[in-house]
Amino acid sequence: MQFQSKLLIESFLDNLWLEKNLSENTLASYKNDLFKFNQFLEKNRKSALDADHFLLISYLSSLLDNNLSSKTISRNLSALKSFFKYLVSIEQIDFNPTENIDPPKSGLYLPTTLTTEETDKLLNSPDEDNFIELRDKAMLYVLYSCGLRVSELIGLTINNIDLNRGSVKVLGKGSKERLVPMSEQSVEMVKKYLSSSREKLAKNNDFHYVFLSTHGRRITRQSFWHRVKIYMRKENIEKEIYPHTLRHAFATHMLNNGADLRSVQLLLGHRDLSTTQIYTHVAQSEMKNLHKKHHPRG
Repeated sequence: MQFQSKLLIESFLDNLWLEKNLSENTLASYKNDLFKFNQFLEKNRKSALDADHFLLISYLSSLLDNNLSSKTISRNLSALKSFFKYLVSIEQIDFNPTENIDPPKSGLYLPTTLTTEETDKLLNSPDEDNFIELRDKAMLYVLYSCGLRVSELIGLTINNIDLNRGSVKVLGKGSKERLVPMSEQSVEMVKKYLSSSREKLAKNNDFHYVFLSTHGRRITRQSFWHRVKIYMRKENIEKEIYPHTLRHAFATHMLNNGADLRSVQLLLGHRDLSTTQIYTHVAQSEMKNLHKKHHPRG
């Protein structure tokens, strides 16, 4: 996986040399910055092909933590934008994950999250009387209450969920299992979905996945995220969100309400505590914004 990323970077650099007529210094900078990014991928056992918005924010934040200047980080971001644009052009990925990442202004890259009010609106947007929207609502409740990745959510099987104990067994990154508690509301929502909606979606087929599409198969990541955007528009929530946004909200709201960092790390399934620490910055930023908005002398 990591070797594949290095080959893609080398292919991109060859393409730059052939087509862009860049100076040797510029090419050397691109090479240095992208090989540094590749080291980050190797350390985290990731591939460039599955890099998402959050992974890139984590990488850029690590550069800030190493006291690199804004100019240097902007140069790194420029190299990444060009590299991922190239991967899109050769049809290795469908979407450029750097598209909505801007150069540093205030010194920290913080993942996009939702306020508690926005989260409540989103969770309660689907209509429970509609069997498809009931499925969506159950998915949103589990996603937020458990802090799952979307890939983990759609991969849940009937055997993964224990509604009596209120927990889900999640197969995370690196095939690592973790047990995550469910909120009472998410348990009730899943029970309601299973009893009155899933059978209509299954179309008498014996599929073992919990959340099914209208075709009676496991719902895809893209289909679910399309549904989330519908509810975002319905509730007039105008933030640019990503599949990890509710996971970000879970972690940020947990920390805002007094959870310790180690517990949040275990719930999220992060191998490295430094990945979880980004959320302390988000929580602090959110608290500052609330203070500024509501304090008479904020």
